[in-house]
Amino acid sequence: MARLTIDMMGKPGCHLCDDARVVVKDVLDDFPETEFVEHNILDDVEMFENFKNDIPVLLINGQRHAVWRVDANELRAAIEKVLS
Repeated sequence: MARLTIDMMGKPGCHLCDDARVVVKDVLDDFPETEFVEHNILDDVEMFENFKNDIPVLLINGQRHAVWRVDANELRAAIEKVLS
């Protein structure tokens, strides 16, 4: 089985980030082997410059999956594709 890591770039006080986090955590209940890592773009100047206008940004194994909004069905399908 393939290893899977989901990274979310966001920042505190971002309502879209809060919404995305809920969707990701709900989907990941079905994929306990998946690692979820949140990154605060305010902690890193380069990350801030790269993502400041796009948060939240969701990466699956380093590949951009979603920007601004996360769709549960699309995320689930992408995870299943990587894990298959």
